[in-house]
Amino acid sequence: MSTRSSLLCLILLATAASAADLIVTVTGAPAGKGEVACALFRSADGFPMNSAKAVASTRVKAAPEVECRFKDVSPGPLAVAVSVDLNGNGKTDKNLLGIPTEPWGVSNNARPSMRAPKFEEARVAMSREDRRIAVKVAK
Repeated sequence: MSTRSSLLCLILLATAASAADLIVTVTGAPAGKGEVACALFRSADGFPMNSAKAVASTRVKAAPEVECRFKDVSPGPLAVAVSVDLNGNGKTDKNLLGIPTEPWGVSNNARPSMRAPKFEEARVAMSREDRRIAVKVAK
């Protein structure tokens, strides 16, 4: 094996070894009504409402406390957006002003009063040791 191939193998092994599951504990959703949708973002692009731009997303049945699990998340900055799809239509419903009418939350529990939270406000510096985030959802 060449030196370059050996170095590439070591880099790939180190990257794989540092990736681990991220668990997002979500509280505040009503029991048995809809689904909790969690989206993982690595940049401000699309955050918090465009889950199509998230690097990963998952949905679980709603309950007062649920866990969203993201597999093989590498350390580094990230933000999580959570919404509760009460009526099962697959999206976060909003009023005429674009304000969500269903419960929502983001990492760091950032909740500015007159605008959507920014990525920087919800950004978490995920380390190798700390693989849990708590998010409280509310209307």
